[in-house]
Amino acid sequence: MSNHMPLPMAGSAKALAKELMNLQEEPVEGFKITLVEENNLYDWQVAIFGPPGTLYQGGYFKAHIRFPGDYPYSPPSFRFLSHIWHPNVYENGEVCISILHAPIDDPQAGELPQERWNPTQNVRTILMSVISLLNEPNTFSPANVDASIMFRDWRERKSTKYEDYVKQQVSDSQREADRDGVVVPTTVEEYCVKTTVAQESESSLNVEEFYDEDIDICGDDDEDMQDVESD
Repeated sequence: MSNHMPLPMAGSAKALAKELMNLQEEPVEGFKITLVEENNLYDWQVAIFGPPGTLYQGGYFKAHIRFPGDYPYSPPSFRFLSHIWHPNVYENGEVCISILHAPIDDPQAGELPQERWNPTQNVRTILMSVISLLNEPNTFSPANVDASIMFRDWRERKSTKYEDYVKQQVSDSQREADRDGVVVPTTVEEYCVKTTVAQESESSLNVEEFYDEDIDICGDDDEDMQDVESD
């Protein structure tokens, strides 16, 4: 697969700059977002912390979001960089989730068009969908058939293999967190702490530089939150 991306359009750059600033001001619990390169809004690195009370508690999983030049009209890709054993994650780390599928009518896919990507979606809804998928895998159309079978057996208390796999990956991820100097939240209180200041201090990027002077960079924040709440 080619790594070449279409030439970015000014509109998508502005949209991404606005979303990045919004996520810095109002972070999604359990996630930490940075740019892969400070001058490139189309490649984001994401750290995902396993939610307390789940098999992934204490986990530290890295992922990469890549945005197309015509975002938000086309969906980004979401790929785990950390190895993760999950029914809806391909061997290469790509996440298989309806919200990231292009909005086409494909009867063979087993998805309704309204379940797929549309321009009202955003990074916040993607992150919320991914964390939901970790907790509640879709075993009807798995990307990893073996993981799907293991998950069903674990859910039906026939086997602990799935739990053993996940716990091993959580343990491996904690060692990576130590190498990266990252403190992983393990309690609900730690998990829900807003880390706005810490995230902003890691990058000298001024996202307002991506806007024209006549653009209202804060005017649509309420609409973004309404979109999230309606999903």
